[in-house]
Amino acid sequence: MSKRILIIDGHPDPAGGRLVHALADAYREGAESGKHEVLTLRVADLEFPLLRTQADYEKGEPLQTIRRCQSMLDWATHVVIVYPLWLGSMPAMLKALLEQTLRPGFAFSARKLGRWPVKLQSGKSARVVVTMGMPGWLYRWYFRAHSLRSLRRNILHFIGFRHVRATVIGNVAKLSLTQRQAYLRRMRELGARAV
Repeated sequence: MSKRILIIDGHPDPAGGRLVHALADAYREGAESGKHEVLTLRVADLEFPLLRTQADYEKGEPLQTIRRCQSMLDWATHVVIVYPLWLGSMPAMLKALLEQTLRPGFAFSARKLGRWPVKLQSGKSARVVVTMGMPGWLYRWYFRAHSLRSLRRNILHFIGFRHVRATVIGNVAKLSLTQRQAYLRRMRELGARAV
């Protein structure tokens, strides 16, 4: 079954040669070969301010750039977020984009359904791909995949995503060409299946 896929390339550096960019491109190639519809959003290409007040977050008017991001998210049935681990979390620009985009009234409603806010992005699935310099097992075991768990639970599940799968790629600076190509091949396979 064909899906509508939004790929968010969360690396803030527009320079080529970044593994994150290559992984996002590989997933897109696979998804297109699987006959899925695909849109790509590159954080490095966006210009938007940081949110600085609760009032702006709750009631501020999103810029056209952010409204376009919201439109792309609304359109998607499956979202892929690819980012490098920086200081134990996602890069600040990606977090800022999520804060700008996932506002009350768009991603969730302030009105309550029982004790919880109403989830306005229900039924979507996601794949989160995190690259890092440390070994992936160390990130998962010792650090308990903190930023990944936070993105999954505190953001994506909170706004209604059902299934959130993850890929962790460690030791990126030491990857051989063969290992890098294997990860890109894996992304193409995941993209073709839209998982």
